[in-house]
Amino acid sequence: MKDLMTLPVMTELIRTVTNMYAHGWDERNGGNVSVLLDEAELADCLDLNRVHRSIPTGFDAPELDGRYFLVTGTGKYFKNVQYEPCKNLGIVRLTDGGRQAELLWGFTDGGSFTSEFAAHIMSHAVRLRLDPAHRVVMHCHPNNLVAMSFVHSLDEREFTRTLWQMETECIIVFPDGVNVLPWMLCGTNEIGLATAGKMQTARLVVWANHGIYAAGRDLDECFGLIETAEKAAEIYLKIAHLPRLNTITDEDLHKVEARYGVKAREGWLK
Repeated sequence: MKDLMTLPVMTELIRTVTNMYAHGWDERNGGNVSVLLDEAELADCLDLNRVHRSIPTGFDAPELDGRYFLVTGTGKYFKNVQYEPCKNLGIVRLTDGGRQAELLWGFTDGGSFTSEFAAHIMSHAVRLRLDPAHRVVMHCHPNNLVAMSFVHSLDEREFTRTLWQMETECIIVFPDGVNVLPWMLCGTNEIGLATAGKMQTARLVVWANHGIYAAGRDLDECFGLIETAEKAAEIYLKIAHLPRLNTITDEDLHKVEARYGVKAREGWLK
């Protein structure tokens, strides 16, 4: 049987969460990541019949019954994942209509999946309906995006347009825009449902005064979505108090659409 730690997805997740911590996006135990795995890629390196324990999820997810997820643990520090992956990460299989998660590997200290597992699984379900190649949900606390949510209108169109105007790459990277939720209590099914609802029209969802969620086909896509939006938010905060003498106009953004073959969210450009 192959070594689980040699799986490319395992290597990439460890590298990614380490980088997220280094960026300052995941202080202490802040942030969480989940990756949808294929049974075939696990079968060669894991006994899929050996269940260490079953963990109640507290929600239903019939669409994902029997699916496998690599997920970060609750209360775990991203800075420690590279040193003790089997303690800070887990591989689970959803059963009983998603109401139970069978632990197949990891969480060796008795831990469990992230407290935001509901938001992850509900978002996975929505994005898979829209894109069968979807695989990753990522949550973190980028400083500038969080700060921006304190001083900028939370209107999704206006929030997105401000980010698009900060640097040319934004509309190329996230032409579907950024959706925004007002402050809600985290770690609940309610915020999970609300986030999943927002995921129907965008791969980025800002939790005002808290952080951001990203969904994508792989870890690089999710990281890149957040990284680009975060840089744009940083630029905005640096100039928000100054008179703006120049900007990227809607006419300019239409030129970017034509040049790079992207299409901005319907009705969000003039």
